Amino acid sequence: MQAAEEKDVKPAKKKGIAKSLNKMQRKQGLRMFWLILPFLILAFLFAYLPLFGWVYAFFDYKPPIPLSQSEFVGLQWFKMMVQNSAQLHEIIQVLINTFAMSGLNILTSFFPVLFAIGLNEIRNKHFKNVIQTITTLPNFISWVLVYAIAFAMFSTNGMVNGLLQNLHWIVAPIKFLDSDSFTWIKMLLWGMWKGLGWGSIMYLAAIAGIDPELYEAARVDGANKFQLIRHVTIPALMPTYFVLLMLSVAGFLSNGMDQFYVFQNAFNMQHIQVLDLYVYNIGMTNNSLSLATAISMLKSVVSVVLLVGVNYASKKTRGVSII
Repeated sequence: MQAAEEKDVKPAKKKGIAKSLNKMQRKQGLRMFWLILPFLILAFLFAYLPLFGWVYAFFDYKPPIPLSQSEFVGLQWFKMMVQNSAQLHEIIQVLINTFAMSGLNILTSFFPVLFAIGLNEIRNKHFKNVIQTITTLPNFISWVLVYAIAFAMFSTNGMVNGLLQNLHWIVAPIKFLDSDSFTWIKMLLWGMWKGLGWGSIMYLAAIAGIDPELYEAARVDGANKFQLIRHVTIPALMPTYFVLLMLSVAGFLSNGMDQFYVFQNAFNMQHIQVLDLYVYNIGMTNNSLSLATAISMLKSVVSVVLLVGVNYASKKTRGVSII
């Protein structure tokens, strides 16, 4: 009789424990929700609410006339991008520039990984801190100041041309800035100079999180320095690298505008004008906000498609998905 009563008590205790656990989980989930709610509100205000501006792509909007008084033209601006041969040729060239710059950035995305590995191997802490500080500081310099530095050094009357002429290595100044030669490579090098140190911070943090016992076990097996990097450090950095790579591919058509805006001039306009800069020039310089909005809409759609495609490939190859 007593044994039967004990059997009835045990399920009751288990149910009570399960209810209390569920209650604690609900409270914890609610607490976490309140913690992320401010960030959800900010994401809505700055990422989703501005999408209302897409409505301008369906009107012939001319500021300062209100949108309610503008003529509704439907898909006119989208058709114009395809039917107007001059506009289509210009967009194709802009897309080529955009894909070239984004492709070069992705192809060179392993440089911050190599830099972080090399920086981690420096044993002198003071020298390591100096190198990391020097390479990180350019990230906090605006592109306007970067162009000022570039102009002071590489203009026709700049320091580099002056030095080369004084050494009698050249007769006429070399046009580093006001020419269309190797525009993509020059923009890539300026971007790498500005962002290399900052881009390595994530990988340095990932290296700091590697279990030291992995290195000890590899040393016991006779691994040298390069084998430790190849078989321990690099595999540990791959998850971080692929996540950042996917984010880069998601913004494949978003190269940013600041760098290309300050470096653009009448000589290099053909190859420096990426999609973001083109949208700005169409909307602000040519005062065609509706066409600029239509082009920006297509850019967003293509970016989402690219993100989904890369996420699918990552899931198939690595079995890991972030969306």
